[in-house]
Amino acid sequence: MAVQSRVLQFRIELLGIEPLIWRRIQVPGDYTFWDLHVAIQSAFAWNDSHLHEFKLTTRAARRLCFGLPVDGDFDRGPDGELLPNWRYQVADYLDAKDQRIEYLYDFGDDWQHVVIYEDALQKSPGKRYPRCIAGERCGPPDDCGGVHGYASLLEILANPKDEEHKSSHVWAASMKGQRGKFDPEAFDEQTVKFANPAPRLKRMLKETGW
Repeated sequence: MAVQSRVLQFRIELLGIEPLIWRRIQVPGDYTFWDLHVAIQSAFAWNDSHLHEFKLTTRAARRLCFGLPVDGDFDRGPDGELLPNWRYQVADYLDAKDQRIEYLYDFGDDWQHVVIYEDALQKSPGKRYPRCIAGERCGPPDDCGGVHGYASLLEILANPKDEEHKSSHVWAASMKGQRGKFDPEAFDEQTVKFANPAPRLKRMLKETGW
């Protein structure tokens, strides 16, 4: 199947939170790790305001790391480097179905995801890619303090007597593009709008001096 005519299907799970927050997305077969990063950001409604990285182990047991090498202190790959994620296509590193890729977003809040490769499919006529075809529960807001901070936020949101109840709802809803109160259970794959990774990459490269 030619790269141009296929799509890659992934299931992405956000770790550390129950009930599980997850998405199933389909992306073009020629997507780079940067492109996949932007698609994941859109699927979970993250705001892409923090660093990220992908880690995987190849069939030859080589440990690779892809991300944004913008700081001098990166040293995450087996050869002492973080590989520029916009230069490497994901499909070149997929060995078999059910292969798992680690995706970390925000080194402070430490949002850890597992990206599970499910299948390579033929593009469907009339469909636009990337697309989200399934998922459950709203993703946490950016900058809420990671898994434990999000748990504390949910306690405040569930307690109308808490003095921060109303303001927390307003803040969390605005961070996720919702109106009114923040609903941690709300998710509709039909409403996912995917950002164009190309202009975002161009802006990022300019800002970081690449």
